Amino acid sequence: MSHTITILPGDGIGPEVMDVALEVLEATAAKFDFQVSHSNHLVGGAALDATNNETPLPQDTIAACEKADAILFGSVGGPKWENLPPDIQPERGALLPLRKHFGLFANLRPGSCHPSLTHASPVKNELIPDGFDVLCVRELTGGIYFGQPKSITELPDGDIEAIDTMVYRKSEIARITRIAFTAAMGRDKRLLSVDKANVLQNSVLWRETVIEVAQDFPEVELEHMYVDNAAMQLVKRPASFDVLVTGNLFGDILSDEMAMISGSLGMLPSASLGNVKDNGLYFGMYEPSGGSAPDIAGQGIANPIAQILSVSMMLRYSLGEAAAADAIDAAVQAAIDSGLRTGDLFTGAQGETKVNTAEMGAAILKNLG
Repeated sequence: MSHTITILPGDGIGPEVMDVALEVLEATAAKFDFQVSHSNHLVGGAALDATNNETPLPQDTIAACEKADAILFGSVGGPKWENLPPDIQPERGALLPLRKHFGLFANLRPGSCHPSLTHASPVKNELIPDGFDVLCVRELTGGIYFGQPKSITELPDGDIEAIDTMVYRKSEIARITRIAFTAAMGRDKRLLSVDKANVLQNSVLWRETVIEVAQDFPEVELEHMYVDNAAMQLVKRPASFDVLVTGNLFGDILSDEMAMISGSLGMLPSASLGNVKDNGLYFGMYEPSGGSAPDIAGQGIANPIAQILSVSMMLRYSLGEAAAADAIDAAVQAAIDSGLRTGDLFTGAQGETKVNTAEMGAAILKNLG
């Protein structure tokens, strides 16, 4: 089997962790007897630098993505480009257009804390003695981020009014809900739908639609929760959650909270998926949940695990190589269980060994056999 992927390393630590992740991908391909062809393309600040601040998303980058089975994304942004016009800043000018162009409406973002890393979580250890494993399914191409109209207007009385519009269609809610129910079927068969139905008409439609879709998944236990309560409960009892589904704005906030209580953004991958294809796979974009970390870029100390686990998600959802994905997950787990820690995880506790980016990657490669 042969697969084609487009690599977008981006900015900051993106190229560093991407190099390690590609080593893991190539080793896994060799072990499981499939081929992967890939090419690197510019995105984000790197693209702005190369185009004299013309665009963070060149047309040849989009064209390369269109020809691929999946996109493996690094990270974009940094202080260097913060003063550019908002529409061409790396995050807004590259990430959002990529999601929209490819219809990547479903963001799967795990929030997990391994049992051997509970000490790194800000949640009290007695609340998570065995760690936790939560999956946030976030709608990614609708809601207030994309709704129109948007405006900032000076009013006749001299005051200034800003407008952002939250729009959701029933069809958009139904398709993300089906992704979430399907994910729950492969886990503990529990789904929490997060909304604000006591205030927002959007959320009234959201809840009604989720209840309707639930009829097709009678094995899944469905619960509803307002977003403010969900934010509190994630801190109070994260181990009680399995899969949660929510809209774009709420998902953005809650998935970041999940990342924080997991102990380190450097551990958490994500997948942004489009419609399922005839073969049951998805075109998707896979990236770490964290950012470009410009403060440590170039030092070789970044945690590559989120990027490596993004490779695992790509193999599972877009390339159909589930056994290879399982092997990567196990190799990462073994490295963590052996006490290896990059700086974001290292506490100096007995049994820990501080390693750099390359050393963590080498240990994971060794565990792959």
